[in-house]
Amino acid sequence: MSKKILGIGNAIDDVFVKVDDSFLLKNKLTKGSMKLIDKNKFERLKSIIKIEKIEAGGSVANTMAGISYLKGNPSFIGKINSDEFGKIYKKSLKKININFTYTERSENFLEGYLWDKGESELMFKHVISLAKKNNVKVAMSLSDIFCVARHRVDFLKLLLNDLNILIGNENEINKLMQKNNLLESINELKKVDKLIIITRSENGSLAISKNEIIQCKSNKVEKVLDLTGAGDLFASGFFKEYLDGSDIKKCLQQGSKLASKIIQKVGARLN
Repeated sequence: MSKKILGIGNAIDDVFVKVDDSFLLKNKLTKGSMKLIDKNKFERLKSIIKIEKIEAGGSVANTMAGISYLKGNPSFIGKINSDEFGKIYKKSLKKININFTYTERSENFLEGYLWDKGESELMFKHVISLAKKNNVKVAMSLSDIFCVARHRVDFLKLLLNDLNILIGNENEINKLMQKNNLLESINELKKVDKLIIITRSENGSLAISKNEIIQCKSNKVEKVLDLTGAGDLFASGFFKEYLDGSDIKKCLQQGSKLASKIIQKVGARLN
C-alpha cells in the first residue's frame, strides 16, 4: 500500500452546465476564463440554467481524487458551508474513497487562496510546523501566476526554508524566479536543494533534483476536450509514484499519463 498523503486546500464545488456562446455574451462571460461572482449573481444564473452535475473540486481535492483513482491512500482537509453544496461536497469525496476531514459553518459566499493574508496563512505555517516536527515531507503547488505575483517573496522563503517539493507550470516558475525564460529559472533553481517539478503542457515536464535535470515528453492525444484539472491530475500521477518509491522519471511519466487522460474528458475526474 502507498504511503499516506494529506491534501489541504479550498473545498470548491464544480457545477457543470451546458450553454451556448450567446449565453456567454449575454452574461458577459468569457469562454475559457475564470470570473469571480457574488452569491446573488450565482443565484440568478442558477435560475436560468440547467445544472447537469455537481462534484467536489478545488485544485488539491482534484489531486487527491486522482490519487484515489490510482488506488492510493489520500486524505483531504477543507472548509465547507452547511448548505446543500456542502452536503454534495462531502458525498462526492466519500464516493471516491477520500478521507475528508472538514470544518462546516454557516457563512456567506467564500473563495480564496490559502496563502492570502489572514487566518489561512497562519494555518499554512502551523501545518508546515507540524509536518517538520513529525518528519513529514511538505509539497506545495504554485496554483496560478497571479497567486505567485501576489506572494512571490513569501513563496521563495517557503521554498528555501520549509518545502521539500514545489510544483508549478513554466509561467509560474518564471514569475517566481523573475526570469524571462525557463533556462534562466532552472539555472537558479539548481542552486536550491529541493525537488522542483515543472510542467510545460505539450512540451512535457521536467524535474530538478540534486542538481540534476530529468525530462519527460508529453503524451500525445487525438483531441483535447477540456483542460480543467490537467495540472491537478499531473500532480496525482507524480505523487502516487513518488509515494510508492518510484524514480523521478517514472513519476513524471505517470503525471503526463494522467494529464493526457483528463484533457480528453469534461471535468477533473477520471472515475
